[in-house]
Amino acid sequence: MEKKKMIFATGNGGKMREIRMIMEDAGYEILSMKDAGVQTYIEENGKTYEENALIKARAVSEITGELVLADDSGLEIDYLNKEPGVYSARYLGEDTPYSVKNANLLSRLEGVPEEERTARFVCAIAAVLPDGREITVRATVEGRIGYEERGQNGFGYDPIFYLAETGKSTAELTEEEKNLISHRGKALRLMKEELRER
Repeated sequence: MEKKKMIFATGNGGKMREIRMIMEDAGYEILSMKDAGVQTYIEENGKTYEENALIKARAVSEITGELVLADDSGLEIDYLNKEPGVYSARYLGEDTPYSVKNANLLSRLEGVPEEERTARFVCAIAAVLPDGREITVRATVEGRIGYEERGQNGFGYDPIFYLAETGKSTAELTEEEKNLISHRGKALRLMKEELRER
């Protein structure tokens, strides 16, 4: 029997690996936009993670008619009024390397004591079903911003985000460890449950 298709609206290879590892037992063939032959520019101009995820999922759903999932995630640093937040990917410019973004955030937190460096990763995932129904879920992981970049795994802001329970940055965790506790891992598992009940 042919597996049902699920398209994940992303071009990020690291993200696709994470998604496939967590969703592999959901009974879907999981395709990236590239795998599905979808090339479209999507402007994420929502005010919340959920709005941005829905904008992406709807755009790809209109083109393909398949089940489409999309996520939007960000880093919220309490001391910086929850910046960069929904602008995490576009912070300091979309094409700016994360090493530059991370260095900027670390410099803005210079001299800020440990207890005031609280932060969280937030991930919202939206699904648009072939019949037009829409589902959104959200998950977070709490941590602190470290004093330097550490670790080679992960991507984005992972090297500066430290987890109290492990004493490591998310870039120092293995993929398996990260998937267990990450905001995207949690949100994907919530979405998997939602889809099972449909």
